[in-house]
This record gives sequence, C-alpha cells and structure tokens, in this order.
Amino acid sequence: MKKIILLIAVLFSVNVQTLFCEELPLDVKISGNGSRSIIFIPGFSCSGEVWDETVNYFEKDFKCYVLTMPGFAGVKPESSPVFKNWVIYIAEYIIENDIKKPIVIGHSIGGGMAMLLAASYPKLVSQIVVVDALPCLSAAFDSTFKAKEIPDCKESIDKYTKMSVDEFYAMQKTSIKSLMMDTVNTERVIQWGIDSDRNTLGTIFCQFLNTDLRDTIENIKCPVLVLLEPSFKFADKMVTSQYSKLKGAQLVYGNKGLHFIMYDDKDWYLDQIKKFLS
Repeated sequence: MKKIILLIAVLFSVNVQTLFCEELPLDVKISGNGSRSIIFIPGFSCSGEVWDETVNYFEKDFKCYVLTMPGFAGVKPESSPVFKNWVIYIAEYIIENDIKKPIVIGHSIGGGMAMLLAASYPKLVSQIVVVDALPCLSAAFDSTFKAKEIPDCKESIDKYTKMSVDEFYAMQKTSIKSLMMDTVNTERVIQWGIDSDRNTLGTIFCQFLNTDLRDTIENIKCPVLVLLEPSFKFADKMVTSQYSKLKGAQLVYGNKGLHFIMYDDKDWYLDQIKKFLS
C-alpha cells in the first residue's frame, strides 16, 4: 500500500505532458547480480559509459543500473527537457522496477540529481555518492546568487544551437582541458558532447545553473559521501558552507586531477566509494 501511495504522489507531481507516458525516456543498462543495487547518473552531456570502470569494479557485488539521460550522448531527446523532471523519472524507475533502497552515485549534474532525489524521496534510497558537485554551482561564483522561479534560457539555448559543427567541436575541445587531465578518454568524452542534442544541452545547463539545493539537502536522511577535485580545497570555506545543512555528510578532497575524478584519480576514487559502501 505504501508503495502505491508513493507512486501516486510521484505521478501527480509531474506535468500533464509527462504524466502518463508509456515509457520513461531514460536509457538504462543493467549488469551484476548482487543483493544490493547501485544507480549511476552521469554528468552533463555524458554517456553512462563514463561509469564503465566503476561498474566493472562493483558489479561482482552489486546490481548496477547505469543511466544516460534523454538528449545526452545520442539518446533520444525530449522536446522540452526539465532538470527536475529527470529526477522524477529516476524515482519512477526505482518504484516501477521495485529496486529496494538503492545506492545512488552521480557525477557533476548527476550529483545534483542524486541530492535532489534523496531530498525529495528520503525513504527511497539508502546512500548517495556525489562526485564533484555542489548544491548550488552558481553561488560558487556569485555569493549573492538567488534562483529564479522561471529562468530565461534563450541565451543558453542559442549558444549551443547556433554554433556550427566545427565551432561546437572547438568549444568542447577547449573546455575539456579544464575538466580532465586523463588523455586516454578525452576524445570519447568530447564525442558524447557532439552526439548530444544541442537544445537539451542549452536548456539543462541553464536550468542547472538556476538550481539551488543548499536548503533542500536538509531533507536528506541517508548517509552521503561527497568526493571533490583537489582545487576545491582552496575554497573549503565555501564548500563547507554550501553543504552546511547536510548533517553528517563526508566531504573528501582528491589528491590529483580535475572534474572527471573517475578517470583522473581512479584508484583513490574507487577506494573511497568502497569504504563508504562497506
């Protein structure tokens, strides 16, 4: 009965357009046979393949559900993507597939989704791991930031949709240098961006920059591990302040690398998650 009530609550929180969709617009790859489950949420423009090495490490002990979000890395896009609806889709997927108290691991905006999921549905998940994400990215650059009720995303959408293929590739290649030190997977990550729907990129990036979870995370009741790239050490006061309402969270800074911790500091990253889950 509790499951039915929760499912009804989830459904009625969605707008009419998505309310009775026949199939959730998530791409999901399943592997492993463990008694406990892990749901992996990739970051901006990334395929779920970003978790391949992580899944290979954990699938002998866990059942792994690897997501790719609609419009990212070649997955069919939605006409009107909404960041918060993506979190609802994940909750619906967990309920519909009767996944008992999964662990949720999210990178970048996937980390934001993991936090919002755990805050909105505190009884649905058992633990979350946030990989290099903040509750409010915009506040890291603007201490006076206030989220807007309805952000104007036209400029962001135009930025992505009006670039030529060559211009878009050049932008991806430039930005990746500040996001990862690993060179083996560079072209792979760039290609995921190239294969992503431009309208989705512009819309979701704008919406995520307008997301502020600093108060929302107070509703998270499960254990939380936050893994952060080393550069955040120099802004520890800001990071600690953003996570101040998430009582008991473990904030751990990496030793090397940049945003793609799973590539740049793989052994340390896997060891931290293993300790946390055990």
